[in-house]
Amino acid sequence: MIDRKDLGSWMDGAPTAEEYVPGSRLGLPAEGPGSVAPIGRRFLSLLLDWALCLLLSWWLLQGNEEATLGLFLLMNVLFITVFGATPAQFVLGLRVRPVGGRSPMILRSLFRTFGLALVLPAVFWNGDRQPLHDVIAGTAVVRA
Repeated sequence: MIDRKDLGSWMDGAPTAEEYVPGSRLGLPAEGPGSVAPIGRRFLSLLLDWALCLLLSWWLLQGNEEATLGLFLLMNVLFITVFGATPAQFVLGLRVRPVGGRSPMILRSLFRTFGLALVLPAVFWNGDRQPLHDVIAGTAVVRA
């Protein structure tokens, strides 16, 4: 007869080492500046950036949905390339940092923003608290 403990190995999700620190495989510290940003703060920064784009779109372009998306994408590429953070990330103490390779930040921000616009890559995260669009771009969102 099958026991609950036999099924628990796959029902409990992927195995994780309790001592593993998210971001350590990327060379990031365990805590403090430069460590992986908390998921809640990342989500809040996304909402605040989107709200800013909605306000700008409403004020300048009568709330056009395509214009709002265009502003959001342009803001992400421009601000991450130049400043390393979107306005909301800056306010919340977050930064987008390259974690591998030697490609210029403009390419990283383009890949990252394209993945974010597709939505699906932003839903899948790895053990380092890095969504797929950050993995593709070779970036990580860290505490400032």
